[in-house]
Amino acid sequence: MKPRRYRAPQGEPLPAPLATLALIAALLTAYRLWVIGHLGIDLYVDEAYYWGWSQALDWGYFSKPPVIAALIAASTALLGNNLIAIKLPSLLIYPATAFALFALGRRLYSPRVGFWAGLAFMSMPLVAALGLFVSTDAPLLLCWSLALLFLLRALEREGWADWLACGAFIGIGLMSKYTMAAFLPSALLLIVLDARHRRWLAHPQPWVALLLAFAILSPNLYWNWAHDFPTFRHTAEITRVGHGERGWHPGQLGEFIGAQWLSFGPLLGVLLGWALLRSRSLWRERAHRTLLLFIVPLLALVSAQALTGRANGNWAAPIFVAACLLVPAVFLTDRRRWVVAGVVVNLVASVAAYHWPDIARLTGSGLTAKNDPYKRARGWINLADGVAPFVAEHPGAILVGEDREIIAHLVYRLHPVEYAAWNPGRPPRDHYEIVTTLADKRGRDVLYVGRQPEIPAIAAHFAGSEQLGKVVVPIHADFKREVYVFLLKDFQGY
Repeated sequence: MKPRRYRAPQGEPLPAPLATLALIAALLTAYRLWVIGHLGIDLYVDEAYYWGWSQALDWGYFSKPPVIAALIAASTALLGNNLIAIKLPSLLIYPATAFALFALGRRLYSPRVGFWAGLAFMSMPLVAALGLFVSTDAPLLLCWSLALLFLLRALEREGWADWLACGAFIGIGLMSKYTMAAFLPSALLLIVLDARHRRWLAHPQPWVALLLAFAILSPNLYWNWAHDFPTFRHTAEITRVGHGERGWHPGQLGEFIGAQWLSFGPLLGVLLGWALLRSRSLWRERAHRTLLLFIVPLLALVSAQALTGRANGNWAAPIFVAACLLVPAVFLTDRRRWVVAGVVVNLVASVAAYHWPDIARLTGSGLTAKNDPYKRARGWINLADGVAPFVAEHPGAILVGEDREIIAHLVYRLHPVEYAAWNPGRPPRDHYEIVTTLADKRGRDVLYVGRQPEIPAIAAHFAGSEQLGKVVVPIHADFKREVYVFLLKDFQGY
């Protein structure tokens, strides 16, 4: 049976489902803002790292395209370099994606499906977790949703506007995260497999949209070419492509599939699996088929990557755009309670995760290195403040950190006049090793911050070295942050 397509009459007020979704999204966002302060966390390393990028805007960075840096730059320009300002892009973008899902659900099915799709998205454990931190997944999922929305509009209308909008969002998505490229084969399959849409292959609009997408991406491609393709090298490294580590890894595949289930939620994940098992029967319905084409190819691709190499749990995150639509579309009619229960379970699990430190204290167990999910975001401000007196005592020294984690947090907190990574001629491992160097700093003193009490290999490159002290920040009974600070005199070169 063909689903009823909703068409709002002229002058009709916003439908109640959209107003309700907007209210829930506003309340959830306000709650997550409060949670950030309540948890008492600092920036995660990637957040501090991205903030550093935002201070020197460019067309590319070591591991990511530039949109995340531009978003942080815009937010901090308005609100200052504080914790909330840095995190704000994700906090706002995820609700925006829920509204895009509403529009998709209304277009494909009904406002009711759109409402539950948006709510399922906002309640997803993946969004609940990532919603507290700024990341490239936020703009990626928004661009994926909007590109799909305008693609569906373009296929049903004559003209150029929707095609150009689709191409623009594909391009911005690619400038957010390269995973956006997976949108293209799904879009091509949608056009090729539907006789009504196939005619578009002979029209210029989709090809111009594709050219527009790559035109938007081209500055990043040029940046990579000019810097010996660090982003592509990094991607190859983390996926084990070209590193002699490929083979069969069924355990990795199992972990990846488990991560998708947990990312979508326990009950919603079961419903999604059930729907995918019914793919043959669902395929007959055009709207269902559209969504399957934006789930199965990417899920299969990343599953194959997990089986033969390595895949992080969020690498297939765009599948959840279509999944949030498919599950309510398939199950709202005869298994509505399951959908409602799935969303409720997700929300309860999110609240439990947000208040885990409170739960640990109330139960008397306390927080430890093993049970604190936020430990990686604790202690960095205090650690940097502990290093600050050494920086003040040696204003002419270049601040050098052992790795990007230390550098990112020190630079964010202390704003040193000069800083650099230690890179004695090896291929760069992070963005600091691309944009900073000591090679032209012979004769200069260095303030080195690292995790080891002795650094003979590094000290050998200086005329003299002295350990100035140790900074220790207790976090839990079994967990602390600890660094050693060295004054290295008269750099002799690599």
